[in-house]
Amino acid sequence: MGPLKSGFKRHFDALTLDNGQEKEAEELPDELRVAEDSDESEAESDAPDGDSSSGSDTELSFEDEEDEEESEEDSEVESEPKGEEVSEKNDDKVQNSSEVSEKAGKEEVDEYQEDTSDEEDIRNTVGNIPMHWYDEYKHIGYDWDAKKLVKPAKGDQLDDFLKRMEDPDFWKTVKDPQTGQNVVLSDEDIDLIKRIAQQKVPDAQFDEFQPWIDWFTSEVEKMPIRNIPAHKRSFLPSKSEKKKISKYVHALKMGWMKTKEELEKEAAQKRSGPKFYMLWESDTTKESMRRIHDHVSAPKRPLPGHAESYNPPPEYLFDKKEMREWKRLEKEPHKRKLHFVPQKYRTLREVPAYPRYTHERFLRCLDLYLCPRAHRMKLTIEPEYLIPKLPSPRDLQPFPTQETLIYSGHSDIVRTISVEPRGEFLVTGSDDTSIKIWEISTARCIKTIQTKDIVRSVAWCPNSKLSIIAVASGQRLLLINPETGDKLIVAKTDELLADSPESDLLDPERLKAAVQWSEPDGFEHKTGFRIVINHFKQVKQVTWHGRGDYLASVMPDGAHRSVIIHQLSKRRSQFPFSKTKGLVECVLFHPIKPQLFVATQKSIRVYDLAKQELMKKLQSNSNWISDMAIHPKGDNLIVSTFDKKLLWFDLDLSTKPYQTMRLHREAVRGVAFHRKYPLFASGSDDVSVIVSHGMVYNDLLQNPLIVPLKKLETHEKVNDFGVFSVIWHPSQPWVFSTGGDKTIRLYT
Repeated sequence: MGPLKSGFKRHFDALTLDNGQEKEAEELPDELRVAEDSDESEAESDAPDGDSSSGSDTELSFEDEEDEEESEEDSEVESEPKGEEVSEKNDDKVQNSSEVSEKAGKEEVDEYQEDTSDEEDIRNTVGNIPMHWYDEYKHIGYDWDAKKLVKPAKGDQLDDFLKRMEDPDFWKTVKDPQTGQNVVLSDEDIDLIKRIAQQKVPDAQFDEFQPWIDWFTSEVEKMPIRNIPAHKRSFLPSKSEKKKISKYVHALKMGWMKTKEELEKEAAQKRSGPKFYMLWESDTTKESMRRIHDHVSAPKRPLPGHAESYNPPPEYLFDKKEMREWKRLEKEPHKRKLHFVPQKYRTLREVPAYPRYTHERFLRCLDLYLCPRAHRMKLTIEPEYLIPKLPSPRDLQPFPTQETLIYSGHSDIVRTISVEPRGEFLVTGSDDTSIKIWEISTARCIKTIQTKDIVRSVAWCPNSKLSIIAVASGQRLLLINPETGDKLIVAKTDELLADSPESDLLDPERLKAAVQWSEPDGFEHKTGFRIVINHFKQVKQVTWHGRGDYLASVMPDGAHRSVIIHQLSKRRSQFPFSKTKGLVECVLFHPIKPQLFVATQKSIRVYDLAKQELMKKLQSNSNWISDMAIHPKGDNLIVSTFDKKLLWFDLDLSTKPYQTMRLHREAVRGVAFHRKYPLFASGSDDVSVIVSHGMVYNDLLQNPLIVPLKKLETHEKVNDFGVFSVIWHPSQPWVFSTGGDKTIRLYT
């Protein structure tokens, strides 16, 4: 180590001379100072007598330098004479060091003279290691002589505070992690750190925005350098790669090769420890059939019951009657409840071998082999999802909820009912050959009129300026003035019906044979009869046009003359159809358009009276139509049938029912719409009147809302007859019903 130390010393002195520094020497670290002292002591002991003076001078110069530095640290202000003395001492030090270096150079040549690695101020020789390894020791590393570098003394927080207050360079003092010494940064170092923190170029002299030199042209060449067409093999897939991939796919399918996820799962299972299996796992899980698509597992055999026990309870053993039944079904064994006769044994060892075991196992194998099994998609739909979500009936009020009045006075079945347009009176027709006029508010019978035959239909004229009731009784259609209400309207009606208009047109013989207009005699005229229209068959129904001038009568037995339209002002009748298809049950005028609805047993035909043509035919999908009613807007029709159904037709949508409602348990005989409220009602032979909400929207894209609201059951059943007819009050949400119990009931 001697030559290395002397070489380092000479190199240090040469640097001092070359730079021409005349200022005082920098403070040396402790380890270099120790090395220097040891070097001088060796040189003093080894040098000859002639050189002792120079060595002592050199040593003194270093000591003086150290003393000078200590004196500088003690005093903050230095005087000018001291500065001159320091410079003289430095000059002496330089001369002495040069003499020493010349003598050492004459003795031996330094092989590291041109080496620049020693220029770095590496005082700690531990290398690039984590410095926290020395946290528990008093030293921080080792110097060139393998001596410990003692950690500098650490001050407490009070010392740091005093340095922060007194030392002006405290803000730019950093700690060297290699030596633990405090290093004061220069202005150049601080400027460099600031530029790096601001993400600038560290070199301040570097120009970021120097002019760009366009080394290459910016013009795109039209012709490429190489215009060789692509080879055919670049378009064709590689056969060797295809074989490799197919091998990998086959290995993955067969389980020979596994993906990373599968390998990770296996490793996780191994780490988790042993796996426990259920003893009867095949009973609860599907069989693992590899490479069989849509495998259907075999059906399980039923578990044995008490009868199959070797020691069954006594009630499971056959008695004489059951044994006779067993023997009787010998030729039809599939009808037997059990395929064996239960037997009782005291112990299990007494049970003999089952003789049919082999045969039954063979049949079981045949079942599994020959029985075709297929997947059937089963929809798991909860019952509550099948029922549409309907609004609450409380939100759809008002509607009738209870019975208010009972109109009693007829002595037989009340078949038909009609309400005055103003809503003050109602008229009913019965099998006791009479019609009665009632006051609605008091349920008082005002007038009773005998008609000599069963009354099957009554209809009050919808024109509020006339007081006329059309009554279908037997083969006669009677126009009666009830003489109730406003006397001026009653007198005006009599004047209108008294004068028969003169007509030059002659009725054809076919019409004369079917219909004759006549005036009643004296007694009937006093009763209220004004016009009698005689038909050739029994009249079942009569209905008015909305304006009150036309009315239609239906004779189901009249064949092609079963429908006749009468005009009151001209006292003329006409056949609208030359032929009718089917047995006509009822007819209905459209409330707005010139259309006529004709219901036969199974269908409804819609005719245009102006163009005299068939518009559409509605299919009811039922066996027998009983009644029908049209919505006041004319776009929806509701039909009742004798096979317990209500059919809602949307005339703009389809010729098939929009909705079929099965609300009643027996035949539905009557149905009616309310003029103002979105309500309709139906009456049935199950003595119930069902009130429903039927809202029709102006928006054609929105379907009608149909909600059953209330079931009213107050009628009594007589001879299997319940409710015959229902009708609404013209202005109030009240419904009237007639029944086989000879009463009329009002629900409000």
